Amino acid sequence: MDINNKKEFLDRLKQEIEIRNLSKKTLKSYLSALNQFLNNLKSNELNQQIVKDYIQEKISKKDPSSISHDIFAIQFFFDKVLNQKIYLPRPKRNKTIPKILTKEEVKAMISATNNIKHKLILKMLYGCGLRVSEIVNLKKEDINFEEDLIHIRLAKGKKDRFVKIPESLKENLQNYYNLNKDDFLFPSNRGGKLTTATIQAIVESSAKKANIKKEVYPHLLRHSFATHLLEQGTDLRIIQKLLGHSDIKTTQIYTQISQASIKNIKSPLDNL
Repeated sequence: MDINNKKEFLDRLKQEIEIRNLSKKTLKSYLSALNQFLNNLKSNELNQQIVKDYIQEKISKKDPSSISHDIFAIQFFFDKVLNQKIYLPRPKRNKTIPKILTKEEVKAMISATNNIKHKLILKMLYGCGLRVSEIVNLKKEDINFEEDLIHIRLAKGKKDRFVKIPESLKENLQNYYNLNKDDFLFPSNRGGKLTTATIQAIVESSAKKANIKKEVYPHLLRHSFATHLLEQGTDLRIIQKLLGHSDIKTTQIYTQISQASIKNIKSPLDNL
């Protein structure tokens, strides 16, 4: 299979993704993965063995769990663009779990943040379990104070869902809402929506001010939200719905993260 025209392959992949109405994030990441694959080819051919050699080399240099996405992208390209089926086994993942923030650490981050907008963003990341992309895309019309609900529109997987406004957040959020004249709930200072990089910086700054030594990033607040819900007895199916997971298996990771059941075990040593 000749690969002289890489631009044509990228354009055709773009078309296949767009006609399926997949997300812009998927489009960007698949194009990036394919472009990297094509640029690293040592042969002028495209076949399953060439892909296996490429994946093997990447695994030797990177965490195997990060390679799975490249495999999805390349398989999609072979299947939908080249009309060629290839089989690539999924690399065994390194089974690590994130270091969850304690409730005290979350409270310290919020307390250390003086900016009203930044404080509200932290509270919504943790209190509603939102993704960064969901925060930046929130509009004022998505907030329903009468029913205490937030409408998350076309989130990951092109799905809508509702989350509850925490009771402790409602008054401050409503005051901020009334002062904000923009369509976006959290507009940037220059107009339009915030960037994900800005929210990343807000979270990192708050963690630093709170003197937290763990690596803290926005999605960790979502992980902490789900873990703390589980530890206070919330049903896993409800947590799945709140997080917007399509598969309960994705939500079950929090049963591994939670240490509550382990902490409550009494060792037989204590009975001696």
